[in-house]
Amino acid sequence: MFLETVPWTHSQVIVVSGTFPNPCGHAILNAGGVGGHYFHIAGDGNDRPYYMDEAGYRRYLKESRKTELQRKSIKITKPEAMQRKFDELASKDWLWGVLPHNCAAFIEELVKAGGSDTGLYTNCLALEDWK
Repeated sequence: MFLETVPWTHSQVIVVSGTFPNPCGHAILNAGGVGGHYFHIAGDGNDRPYYMDEAGYRRYLKESRKTELQRKSIKITKPEAMQRKFDELASKDWLWGVLPHNCAAFIEELVKAGGSDTGLYTNCLALEDWK
């Protein structure tokens, strides 16, 4: 469990540019807006979610040579359920599956638990905007 209270009701999906071999881009979930918490899943096999604060997010963009392409606010009506889903997902390895089980799917699971119906049809961020 994440030990700090996470302000899930102020969540945003962030899309950043991809790097080879990923042409689809990468999704990050922000809770609390600028200065808040950033969560994402990345890897080439089994991995657990990563956490960044604002400085860590800015460093990630710079060191990975990524650009923020989109930031969309997400309406969260069940923050407690979202926290439980986060705790569940953070307690086990995430099997990376390129498109069907990727960074976008991770965020979709979280926000759906939080009461949002937003997401993607393709899980390829470069092909569509987060809806």
